Amino acid sequence: MNQPLPQPLFDTLDNIHDIPECVTTYITSLNIPAALKEFELCVEFLKSYANSRDTFTSYRREVERLLHWVWLIGKKSLKETTRNDIRDYLAFINAPPKQWMGTKIVNRFIVQNDQRLSNPDWRPFVVKVSKIAKRHGKEPNKSHYQLSNKSIEAIFAVLSSMFTYLQQEEYLEINPITLIRQKKGYIQRQQTRKVTRKLSKLQWMYVITTAEEMTKEDQQHERTLFLMSAFYLLGLRISELAYSSDRMATMGNFAPDKRGLWWYTTIGKGNKIRDVAVPDELLEALKRYRTHLGLPPLPHREESTPLFPKLKGKQGLGTRQIRNIVQSVFDRAIDKLFAVGKNDEAEDLATATVHWLRHTAISSEVEYRPREHIRDDVGHENPATMDKYIDTDRVARHQSAQAKRLKPGVDAQKDRESA
Repeated sequence: MNQPLPQPLFDTLDNIHDIPECVTTYITSLNIPAALKEFELCVEFLKSYANSRDTFTSYRREVERLLHWVWLIGKKSLKETTRNDIRDYLAFINAPPKQWMGTKIVNRFIVQNDQRLSNPDWRPFVVKVSKIAKRHGKEPNKSHYQLSNKSIEAIFAVLSSMFTYLQQEEYLEINPITLIRQKKGYIQRQQTRKVTRKLSKLQWMYVITTAEEMTKEDQQHERTLFLMSAFYLLGLRISELAYSSDRMATMGNFAPDKRGLWWYTTIGKGNKIRDVAVPDELLEALKRYRTHLGLPPLPHREESTPLFPKLKGKQGLGTRQIRNIVQSVFDRAIDKLFAVGKNDEAEDLATATVHWLRHTAISSEVEYRPREHIRDDVGHENPATMDKYIDTDRVARHQSAQAKRLKPGVDAQKDRESA
């Protein structure tokens, strides 16, 4: 039986305040009296995550999927949703109808004659293949759609937050998610080898030397080399290096303190500002990079020049462009690993994402830096109670960062031992 085809509900974070007329028309056509009110409440719920684009995007996806199921399949309102409905929904999203699936990510809305209209190609579920599968010529197959354990855990977390919000707004009396017992029963136990989400030392050496080779081939890749260096030597998230309308990574983020020690100031999760100790090697890399850009070797305070400017235009690189650059380095490194017979390392690298660089950076530091220094630099909040009493000395934290190297090895170890 063909299921009714859903239309997009929520726009991008930048446009979330401006509801397209096509959305209102679509919701009204569903003949669910409470639907428009519930949509408005969900918009307000999503707005509360405006400080994090990634969080907003993931919450938008889960809320949108549930609303479509409740309204189109359940033919009821959120107010009427029960624990059993949630169980049915979980079964539904594990095997959604193929007409609800797409094989590529597309924009939810398109602009025609200055109007934002629903994109007819948009679907609430997207079937993908892994990067290594794509390299082997495999295409997305709707019959192979499967939710990961991580996705199921996220669904419980997001929907529970949404229902709690609706309770706080006095729209609902009960959160049906909290009534579901044994939530772990929906999460499959995996006996397969768990992927370690960090690069091995060999993989990292191939990645960074590849970036260096790309720079020799084309000087425009000085930006690529500094980007990879910053990821590894600062242990940052992609959002902390990207340029966006509400969070701009600029050259002025690098600045010395009164002692002459250089720090990179960024805004991390929870909208918290933190300083990251800049290693000597990265400071030298910054000088080289800025010289290539025709700038003075070191930035001045509050310099607004984008940290990673686009080749054309005045703005900096966004998260999508940064991911593309990192992936281009990964792809060349993968080819080189295959060429020398390091097939296992190559296939493992083919599954890597940009965030692996952060995990790689952190794991490489635990071998020689105090844990509390790393914690403060990378912005991790350790749940250990004693950690809140640790007042890390900035000079000591900065000194311990100086030994970080792009190519860790015997010489770096000797440097640390003689320090």
